[in-house]
Amino acid sequence: MEEKELQQNETDTMINADENAAGTTHLNEPVAEENELEKLQAALQEQKDKYLRLAAEFDNFKRRTAKERLELIQTAGKDVVVSLLDVLDDVDRAEKQLNSTADIAVQKEGIQLVFNKIRSSMQSKGVKAMESINADFDVEKHEAITEIPAPTEELKGKVLDEVQKGYYLNDKLIRFAKVVVGK
Repeated sequence: MEEKELQQNETDTMINADENAAGTTHLNEPVAEENELEKLQAALQEQKDKYLRLAAEFDNFKRRTAKERLELIQTAGKDVVVSLLDVLDDVDRAEKQLNSTADIAVQKEGIQLVFNKIRSSMQSKGVKAMESINADFDVEKHEAITEIPAPTEELKGKVLDEVQKGYYLNDKLIRFAKVVVGK
């Protein structure tokens, strides 16, 4: 009989029908598990919310930078155009002078002033003309239009004439020089 009572006592101690009674299982454990699950779900929801906010912020950033880039492209030449407006004013004055006077010397002087002003305006913006005549032909800078016999042996492979000037913008080649090369 003692064995039966012992087994019964062991079973009684394992079952917890009252939270004040001693036992190996507690009524509060399922509540703790639910609470932990709720915490994990709340943390997951918080991370999802952060992710959505970050994605929306990134989309806004892309739109804003695309708009700024478009505005920059549209106004990139503004600096050059504004500097050329003074030259355009001089061209208008020179045209008016050409129509009103017959003195060729005055006309030449006015037109030369316009030419010099446009060259200095372009130079102030970083545009520099390439010096090609009597230089060695370089395929990186020159475009050969034609070859002609060189008048002397030293001029073979050199640029004899320039059909169209080449230009640099801030020391970067922006237009090849079209040249005639001696052979």
